[in-house]
Amino acid sequence: MTIQNKSRVFLKTTIATLTFFLSLSAVIMPFNTSAKEKPGNSASAVVTYPVADFADGKARHFQYKTPKGKTVRYFIVRSSDGVIRAAFDACDVCWPAGKGYYQEGDIMVCRNCGRKFPSNKVNVVTGGCNPGALNRQVTQTQVIIQVKDILEGERYYNF
Repeated sequence: MTIQNKSRVFLKTTIATLTFFLSLSAVIMPFNTSAKEKPGNSASAVVTYPVADFADGKARHFQYKTPKGKTVRYFIVRSSDGVIRAAFDACDVCWPAGKGYYQEGDIMVCRNCGRKFPSNKVNVVTGGCNPGALNRQVTQTQVIIQVKDILEGERYYNF
């Protein structure tokens, strides 16, 4: 093999490797942002997100750092029926694996067991491997989640 051919093979291998790891990072680290808490006492504190952020139907993953130092992960998605739904990025069965869910079209898929859940069942069907329901309020412009409701998800992140 000539030096030119070796250089081409090296370049192609490097590009393929970088592409693979960048794609993998999009699956492993899907979190958009940490939650931004609105001021208030612990009983009334809320996090808010603009409704417009979910118009495309893509699940957005968030995390909230608790006073106990745990990071609670959750996602918000506008389902195929137009309802904005929220759930913990964990379930009653697979939470010890700490893997959560990813979106495949209109389906949320468990990264641990591979079970699939239609987005329009998030917050409707609970228990088992279904995403853990997270209470939310939706106004015309805001998705509002009470911090006390997020804190209920600490049980899923007891590693």
